[in-house]
Parts: sequence; C-alpha cells; structure tokens
Amino acid sequence: MTGGSRGWKEREPLESGRVVKATHPRQTLAPDPPEELRRAAELRRDRSPEELLEMYGRVLYRDSAQGALDRRVLLRAMCLSFGSGVRVGLGVIVRQAHTFEIGDAVFIGDQVILQGRHDGHCVIGAHSWLGPQAYFDCRDMELGEYCGWGPGAKVLGSEHTGDPAMVPIIKTDLVIKPVRVGKWTDIGVNAVILPGVTVGDGAIVGAGAVVTHDIPAYAVAAGVPAQVLHMRPGREERV
Repeated sequence: MTGGSRGWKEREPLESGRVVKATHPRQTLAPDPPEELRRAAELRRDRSPEELLEMYGRVLYRDSAQGALDRRVLLRAMCLSFGSGVRVGLGVIVRQAHTFEIGDAVFIGDQVILQGRHDGHCVIGAHSWLGPQAYFDCRDMELGEYCGWGPGAKVLGSEHTGDPAMVPIIKTDLVIKPVRVGKWTDIGVNAVILPGVTVGDGAIVGAGAVVTHDIPAYAVAAGVPAQVLHMRPGREERV
C-alpha cells in the first residue's frame, strides 16, 4: 500500500509475489460505544485543553488495548470533530487539535506528526490511511476520503518569504498556502508535497517524489521534481 517500489506504475500482473485483499478500507464500520462518546464529552467539558494534552502525553506510548482506547477518547475530546472507528498508533503527536476534523475509520500510524496552527484548518477524510512516521504541516490542509499516505511521506503547508535578505530567513514572515489532496489518492513512501499544491482525485504520487506543482486527477507522477508520467487507464469512467 502507498508507494512501494511499484507505487508509481500501473499494477500489471506481478512476475513474483502474491496479491492479497486490502484490509483497512474493507472493514465494517460500527459506531463507537456510547460510553466512549460520553467519556470524551465529559473530558471536553471538565478539562482544559492543556490538561487534555497532558493526559494524552501520558498514554502516548502505552502499547495496549486500553492505551489505544485512551488515545482515541482524548483526541475525540480535543478535536473539532472525530469519527467512529479511528485507530491511533503509538507516539502520534497532534498539535492544535481543536482545528482538526478527522473522519470515520481513519488509521493514523505510529509516530505520525500532525502539526496544526491555532487558527488553522485540517480535514482528514474518512477511511484514509496515514503511514508510520509521516509528517503533516497541516495549517490549511484537506485530505479526501480513502487517501493512502505512505510511511515517512510529508506535506509542508508554509514557507518563509526570505525578505528582507539582510536578516536570517527563519526570522522572515511565514506564508501559509493551502494543500489539497483529493479522494482515492495514493502518496508514496517518503514523498514530499510542497505548499500550495493540489493533488487531484485518484492520482498516484511515486515513492520519494517531490511535488512542486499541481497533479491532475488520475495522473501518475514521480520524480524530483515530480512530473506526470501518464494518466491512469479508465479515468474517463471515473470522472
């Protein structure tokens, strides 16, 4: 899933190996238990954001069913909205969680970093899969539903102006640019999406690609900088 060595190619029959069913998007979604929803609501009502964050830090690496439940409950209490069936791995860092809208059945892998902004906007679509050690500068970011995000892949949502030249660049103003990644997309391992980029629905971005410009819907792109290699067959029926 999401950017193995063949992530940017069409899936022609393999000469070796075997094909198995994808499990994450096929899981039956059931509403989260009422007790879990009630607990999250009570925490949101009774605890400050700082207290919730401190509590979340205590369960960050608790590798047990209870730890996974606690992470989910606390994130639900902190986020703007939070769907059913979300799975939160070990060491997942979420900053400015009050700006996040996380859809149903989202998987967030171990050590993912979600860097928001106090006045930002972040949407993660239902059934999306975020691979381990991915990094998201999600100050103004939207991922569509069923987005596959490869391990270690990154999105940047801001950059320094670099002006004036006589001061250190990190002291210059930040420009926040929206990043939009459409539904049904596949972002390869260690790919980088730069500020202001839109990746269209159903597009494939190859492993290690650096995306500096928009990628059309149902395109296959790879390289540094990323270039469109071809369009996916059958795209006319999908649009």
